[in-house]
This record gives sequence, structure tokens and C-alpha cells, in this order.
Amino acid sequence: MTTLTLGLALIALGFLLMVAELFLPSGGILSVVALSAVCAGLIMTFLYDTYFGLWTLVGVFIALPVLGSILLHYWPKTAMGRRLFLTPPEEDATVSLPMFKEMEELRGRVGKTMSTLRPSGIVDFEGRRIDCISEGMMVEPDQWVRCVDVQGGKVIVRAIDKPQLHDLENVDFS
Repeated sequence: MTTLTLGLALIALGFLLMVAELFLPSGGILSVVALSAVCAGLIMTFLYDTYFGLWTLVGVFIALPVLGSILLHYWPKTAMGRRLFLTPPEEDATVSLPMFKEMEELRGRVGKTMSTLRPSGIVDFEGRRIDCISEGMMVEPDQWVRCVDVQGGKVIVRAIDKPQLHDLENVDFS
């Protein structure tokens, strides 16, 4: 067996060990052995012929990133990869608590601050005191605010001028 054959065999063995690391997790031991085999194979090809060793080195530098990207693409689909990677929730898997539905009804409603919003505080919506967050600015007590959004159970409000009559239809003044 010539040094060229042994060198190419070691490089091939190194690439196979890199693929095996996906299916047989060894804590990086297989990866270290694989890289050592590739390096030893490159040295063997340089010992055979410098020109052939350079071309082998170029081939390895092209093949390693290509193989790495292919392995990273398919790794989450393996049994071990499924255990390591988180899967995103399905569209219908969002939490829909009754409390969140009640807060969604506040969207567009007008309320009055009970405490200073810096940026969070208490707002009175129709006699219900709700913990709210302002849109980044401080709002003084007894100021009018409008609910502009509800995200994940958090009511987001924006300060407004004194509301018009049609805005106050749903506000309880008692």
C-alpha cells in the first residue's frame, strides 16, 4: 500500500467519522479523531507528491464546508438532532386563556390612569383596574389613555387628550 493510497483512505475515514458523529454522539471524540485522520491523510499525500498534496489540500478545504453544511441541514432530522433542537409551536398552539380574551376586548377602549405609568401602572377601564404598559413614555395619574394593543396578556396604552363624547360611551363614571 503506497502513501498515496493510505493518505486518501485516511481522508475518507475522517469524513466518514464526521458523519458518524451525528448518529453516535461521543462528546466530540469522533470529531477529534476524524480531523486527526484528515490531517494525517493530507500529510501522507504531501509525502507522496507535493503537487498532489496541494490539490488534495484544496479538495479537502472545499469538501469540509460543503459536508458540514449538508450535515447541519440533515442533523435536525435525525433521532439525536430531534432531541437537541427545539421545534417551533404550530400556528394553533397559542395559549388562549379566558383572561386574555377579556383583555382583548379592551382594545380601542378609553380609560383613566390611577397611578403613574413609568411605563407600567394601573388604568381604570369601566371600573376595572388593569395593569397596563404605556408606549415608552411616562403618563401622569388621572390622564386619559386608549388601549392600542394587547400582546401576550399585556395591555399597551397611549396617552390621549380628553376623549370625545363618542369615546366615552363605554366609560363608567361611577
